[in-house]
Formats: sequence, structure tokens, C-alpha cells
Amino acid sequence: MYTNNELLFPHHVIPSLRKLRGPEWRTLVDQIMKLPENHEETLAFMLMMIRLNGCMGCETDSYRAMRGCAACAVQTLRRYKGEDTELLDMYRQALSDVRDFAERSPTLGIIHTTSINDRPSDGFQPSAF
Repeated sequence: MYTNNELLFPHHVIPSLRKLRGPEWRTLVDQIMKLPENHEETLAFMLMMIRLNGCMGCETDSYRAMRGCAACAVQTLRRYKGEDTELLDMYRQALSDVRDFAERSPTLGIIHTTSINDRPSDGFQPSAF
């Protein structure tokens, strides 16, 4: 009756989201799929999806949970009315949050693309954009 659900947005679902939006979204997903699960950009993508999907409020006996995380994420992205640029802004904010957390918790093994001190003052721009 119940599917195999994760507690939060699962890493293995990311590839299934690739074709749901426009070219900028596909570029972001392609970039994330090349990175390890503990990379700051992967964690930022997962955090963005947790926020977008409302994973924190998901209950194991809810209809959403019974359908599974992949179906929920696909439905959320299909129903999202904003532009892809808004999703990329959410990703950039999540990346900033992950970097701030990683700076305060250096022993967790989060992989960084640049050191915290190398960040541009006007905000992060992913290399693919």
C-alpha cells in the first residue's frame, strides 16, 4: 500500500525532473547530476525542492506520501506557475543557505566549489548560467 518514501527530498529523484521545465532548468539539473550527493550545489538543489514541495509538512499517511516523492516533485514542478528564472533564484538562495550552514559546520564533509571567501559580493551565479 505504501511506497518507499524518504524523510526529505531524495537525491535519486533529481534526474527525473530534467525535462519538466525549460532549457535553463535542464542545464541546472544536468549540472547537479554530475556532482556527488554531498556537494553544496546538490544539497542546495535538494533544499530548494524541499521548500518548493513542502516536504517538511508531508505526513507518511498523506496522499502525497503514498504516491511517492518522485510523483510529488513532478506534480509540483508541473503546477508551478512561475518562470524558470524564479526557480533558479530559489536555487541560488538555497545555495547561499547551504554555504552559510557549511561555514558554521565544517566537519560535516560538504564539498565546496569555491571557498566561502571567494564568493562574489553580488551573489552566486552558477557556472552554467
